[in-house]
Amino acid sequence: MSTVHRSARTRAVGAVAAVGALALVVGCGGSDDSATGGGKQDGKVTITMGMFGVMGFKETGLLEQYEKENPNVDIKAEVAGDEQTYYTALQTRLAAGKGLKDIQGIEIGRAKEIVDTQSGKFADFSDVAGTDHFLPWKQSQITTEDGKVLGLGTDIGPMAVCYRKDYFEQAGLPTDREEVAQLWAGDWKKYVEVGRTFKKDFKGDKVAYMDAASGLFNAMVYGYPEQYYNAKGDLIYDTNPAVKEAWNLAADAAEADLTAKLRQFQPGWDPGLANGTFATAVCPAWMLGHIGEKAGPANKGKWDVAKAPKGANWGGSFLGVVEQSPVKEEAKKLVAWLTAPEQQAHIFKKQGSVPSSQKALETPEVQNVTSEYFNNAPIGQIFGAAAQDIPDKQVLGRKDGTIKDTFSQGLTLIEQQGAKRDKAWQTTAERIEKAVG
Repeated sequence: MSTVHRSARTRAVGAVAAVGALALVVGCGGSDDSATGGGKQDGKVTITMGMFGVMGFKETGLLEQYEKENPNVDIKAEVAGDEQTYYTALQTRLAAGKGLKDIQGIEIGRAKEIVDTQSGKFADFSDVAGTDHFLPWKQSQITTEDGKVLGLGTDIGPMAVCYRKDYFEQAGLPTDREEVAQLWAGDWKKYVEVGRTFKKDFKGDKVAYMDAASGLFNAMVYGYPEQYYNAKGDLIYDTNPAVKEAWNLAADAAEADLTAKLRQFQPGWDPGLANGTFATAVCPAWMLGHIGEKAGPANKGKWDVAKAPKGANWGGSFLGVVEQSPVKEEAKKLVAWLTAPEQQAHIFKKQGSVPSSQKALETPEVQNVTSEYFNNAPIGQIFGAAAQDIPDKQVLGRKDGTIKDTFSQGLTLIEQQGAKRDKAWQTTAERIEKAVG
């Protein structure tokens, strides 16, 4: 069995503070705003890539492997630490028609905007053979109404709950991950009720039950096919029962003082992990590495992973190829290889990014992966099963990422400033209308 300890990965759009604006360059080349992509010279093909966070292709050695298997190919990859910084630069370069890489990463919260407004700038993958291995809903998120496929899927964000075994024991709660999962099986309301029990019975210095109300909100909302937009592209956040249900339960948790009054990936959250100020966090698969890194060696084995009350998808990305790339076909071939089942399984084993490939999810290479940091939790089985619980239809909207962040800020008004939930909702709605109008 394999053990995963994963570096932090920017997934929630705009969630991670910038750690370098398009600064970290891997390979031999740097940024050139006047150029567009790579090229061909003396029998050598140069392919450039623009990515964000820790997408895993460079970190797990796949780019180097591809170059070894294809000696005529030289890959130059530029990686931004922060997705929001990356996407702002990508929008500018798309508008200017220069400075683009041959291959560009696309975060799930941006996919709909790319599909609706930039489809002419990206190459079509519908003619690429061997790309029928993805989960049924994944590729639909990057496909236009007339069937143009603007990229291929990398990872997804199936849901679990990370919890501190030692704190659960101090509260008289079960610590075995299967027994813990049964405490809240089938209903996020049960998760909050466990929090009330935890708060009442915990013996020791004050520890919050959960890190953030916004984490609970996101986990609930992303468990439904429609969140902030309907399939027609209309804003429905203010009438969608799923959003209101998530808001009210997250507000319940905040008002009951069950949270550490933090926002995930914002100042205070990392120290909270290091200092053990909260007992649980709703955690998509990609979050495990960040928790392990920031909680540090002193907390190894204290954290564990349990099945979430309901399935949901929070996060995921794609790789697209720019239409005007001088090495478009070679870049498409590279993207198909990087997102193939074998390579997706490899990245999961090395850093825990859950494959969007149905075929990869079913392989022993994924199913047998465990996490030493999280008490040897069988994360391949946990997140593989969680991936199957994600609704088959996932409707995206143009400003999903912006709306998600605005709701997180709105819940912070309740947690940190004591605002009434109705007033916080009104403020949030006004901010959303201003941001997307």
